[in-house]
Amino acid sequence: MIGGLELPNDNERLKENEGSNHVTVLLTEAVDSLSVRSDGTYLDGTFGRGGHSKMILQRLGDTGRLIGLDRDLQAVQHAKSIGDKRFNMVHAHFSEMGRVLRDLRVDKLDGVLLDLGISSPQIDEGDRGFSFRFDGPLDMRMDQSRGLTAAEFIAATDERQLREVIKNYGEERFAKQVARAIIEERTNGNAITTTGQLATIVARAIPKVEPGQNPATRTFQALRIFINKELEELALVLPECLNWLAPKGRLCVISFHSLEDRVVKQFIKSEQDRDDLPSNFPVRAKDIPQPRLVAVGKAIKPSDEEVKRNPRSRSAVLRVAERTNVD
Repeated sequence: MIGGLELPNDNERLKENEGSNHVTVLLTEAVDSLSVRSDGTYLDGTFGRGGHSKMILQRLGDTGRLIGLDRDLQAVQHAKSIGDKRFNMVHAHFSEMGRVLRDLRVDKLDGVLLDLGISSPQIDEGDRGFSFRFDGPLDMRMDQSRGLTAAEFIAATDERQLREVIKNYGEERFAKQVARAIIEERTNGNAITTTGQLATIVARAIPKVEPGQNPATRTFQALRIFINKELEELALVLPECLNWLAPKGRLCVISFHSLEDRVVKQFIKSEQDRDDLPSNFPVRAKDIPQPRLVAVGKAIKPSDEEVKRNPRSRSAVLRVAERTNVD
């Protein structure tokens, strides 16, 4: 348990995966929170396997529009199965939404949905390198068309940087021991190129783990977040969402661990509480900065029934905010 949120055993979470019993986490709750207008324009910044997008399209009228983004080429390929003239799919990181929307000549958005983290299809394919349950190439890139793989990062980093990554992104209390063990293995001339190798090294380095948790959980989480710049991407996209949302437009973000949920929560709070002046500061009411976003309700979590049906959903948190008419 960290930051009030329980981490999944393999830091995995679920998106819709056709051909299986997998369903999108908080599907109805998220789309309901968008308050979809039939003639509105919406952005699904994390298409995945299209669970949210398909439901949004069901609620749009003939003049509505939906733009889907995903950095994963397999997700982009899957989107081709949606033959709908109201839908545009683009291979892009969600932090690139501004460029995409300008290219598509979109003026404003009536809603943005972000379903953060990793998807089940990515985890369940061993050659993607996200999970220690499979012995595959140590890749971990959501977008395999660019960037360093986890293996390349481990081969080039030093012990201090590796320790900081594991500590800050994995919240691993044995980060020092894990980083030292990885560097020692590399120094001994053993290239670390597979998930199985890394998981074995981490298991040897950690003297104690929580019951039911694999010792490699936090290290794999940390490397994945770092390789994909997940927190940086999130910090970049949230102000973009604010800029593109029309008044009354909704921002809906599903997080799966405390690090990303904290970023979302603090962003909404900072935009809602723009008046950070001391209470006795002499200022006219009309000069006080007005909120550009207001939180809608409390954070939403999966029901007991959903968690029972899909244990991977248990750490999900949905936060919703609405754009005001203040610039």
